[in-house]
Amino acid sequence: MDSAARDTAPAQRPRARRRPPFECIALTLQGGGALGAYQAGVYQALDEAGIRPDWVAGISIGAINAAIIVGNRPEARVARLREFWTTVSANPIWGGLADYGGRLAEGLTARRAVNQASAQTAIMAGAPGFFAPRLPPPFLATPGGAAATSWYDTAALRHTLERLVDFDLVNAGALRLSVGAVNVRSGNFVYFDSTTHKLGPAHVMASGALPPGFPAIEIDGEYYWDGGTVSNTPLQWVLQFGPRQDTLVFQVDLWNARGSLPRNVVDVETRRKEILYSSRTRDNVDRFVEMQRLRHAVAKVGEKLPKEVRDTPEAQTLRRFADHKVYNIVHLIYRSFRYEDCAKDYAFSRLSMEDHWRSGYDDAVRTLDHPGALERPKNGDGVATFDATAPASGERGLNERKRP
Repeated sequence: MDSAARDTAPAQRPRARRRPPFECIALTLQGGGALGAYQAGVYQALDEAGIRPDWVAGISIGAINAAIIVGNRPEARVARLREFWTTVSANPIWGGLADYGGRLAEGLTARRAVNQASAQTAIMAGAPGFFAPRLPPPFLATPGGAAATSWYDTAALRHTLERLVDFDLVNAGALRLSVGAVNVRSGNFVYFDSTTHKLGPAHVMASGALPPGFPAIEIDGEYYWDGGTVSNTPLQWVLQFGPRQDTLVFQVDLWNARGSLPRNVVDVETRRKEILYSSRTRDNVDRFVEMQRLRHAVAKVGEKLPKEVRDTPEAQTLRRFADHKVYNIVHLIYRSFRYEDCAKDYAFSRLSMEDHWRSGYDDAVRTLDHPGALERPKNGDGVATFDATAPASGERGLNERKRP
């Protein structure tokens, strides 16, 4: 097969499964712009396997995907995700010409050129249904307003969210939604959560208002920027600030913290973004694992204490810290195609979108086939972690993906 060809049909389908034995199934989604189609592919695989989350948390593009998932009936979610990603990847200048050329392109250099052209198109013309360049540009606008503090207008995103997301359904509470943002004036990181807020398009837009590209979003007199400016991963919100319950978490990252040493300035910018926006997910997981081990140890020791010790104030304090809850953290990480560089998060081409979606789908299928990923931990520590990996056989040509 030609190295640039794409097989858009799934290589395999996930096996249908019963609900895993956890009180809560959570899906946590990083920010990453155009890479977010990877998360949509992951969700499609989960949906086809019959695994539906109880709680979806997202930041930036992850917040948009999360809102579409929570704001639709189960049978419509994948179709709505597809509609969003088809909309924003419709090239406003070249139409289908660039993607058609990309499919015919021979070799890595040609495919990289098509991807870079797509990114430049997004800079000049925006992405349909998402954002558009401001005319005149911000340095010609009156200081103080959105027109003077951002390069792009995101009014189109509000209309897209209103069309694709049923916010009455979001606020009905059947499925929990959390989106992270940063208060511009205080610098405090906040989560807008359907258990504590009545959510609307503004809350989702705030989570994705990455400066200076996008304007801050006003909510109740305060202004908010993209949560990724502080932390791009909502995993901590679910693990440390959610209720203690047996939890299966699918953490879907769009930035790989591990990578190779840069060889040029483009590589440097790519690695800078990867390190910055990966938000130390692995470190956060390691810290949580250690904390959960301590909770289990305290619980076990507490059961062995004599009654006169158990009733002391000190023992009562420790009892509040202890628990027997278990957690499985299933980590899926997007690993870039070789043709991608530092512009990969704003290369909104249809061809790249299909690459990302298919990668997420395939990674999720492989992960679901892991014998322990959906089972309760058996190690006695109360927590287990799993990382999705690329196929052992590897991929060739333009489909070859970087290994961590």
